[in-house]
Amino acid sequence: MKVNLFSTCLAEELFPSVLKSARAVLEGLGIEVAQPRAAFCCGQAAFNEGMREQALDLARRFLDTYSPETPLVVPSGSCTSMLKVFYPDLLADHPDYLAKARALIPSVHEFSDFVVNVLKVDDVGASFPHSVTYHPSCHLLRELHLAQPPLRLLSKVRGLTLVEMPRATECCGFGGLFSVKFPEISGAMLEDKLQTIRQTAAEVLVANDCGCLMQIGGGLSRANSPVKVRHLAQILASRE
Repeated sequence: MKVNLFSTCLAEELFPSVLKSARAVLEGLGIEVAQPRAAFCCGQAAFNEGMREQALDLARRFLDTYSPETPLVVPSGSCTSMLKVFYPDLLADHPDYLAKARALIPSVHEFSDFVVNVLKVDDVGASFPHSVTYHPSCHLLRELHLAQPPLRLLSKVRGLTLVEMPRATECCGFGGLFSVKFPEISGAMLEDKLQTIRQTAAEVLVANDCGCLMQIGGGLSRANSPVKVRHLAQILASRE
């Protein structure tokens, strides 16, 4: 099988090791992976801010790059949600691109969803002898309803101790430009999340979205916390 791996702008710019890890996991499962460079952003940030023309430009570029013939794997719940849930809204007045989006949507898969529900794999041979707590990113959980695939994958990692986080489903406060426009609210939400992470005494915080990793990782760093942040793909690529 061949798939396209969508880099996402945050991973491309800030977390390139996530892309390397996602590719390694897929290739380890016998998948041929391509990473087209023509589309670098799905347009979510612009769309959320009401900048529809800018979001439309990015959506057109995206839809001109990818075709439904090849599965598209996205290491981000929020970007996957933009493509599968919000593109029909964005493109409602643009019938040609709306048709392209509707044709593409069935072939779009968030990373953990693709591994567990398409490839039917929950053990990728990973080993990571550390205590881990998991943050279920909002779009992954609420828009895509993917609560179990990440946990199934983590449960099969050798040596990993999974510690449940209190109030795990609460938002970390990132929300893209929300954290920029409403820093006081975002910061208060982040502090609540940091407190629940501390309660787990875990060594590592795992999430499926680079935005959450950036928000939580920044908060942990400013607090001089020893807790590290990792994307699920990085844990699954580990062979410690």
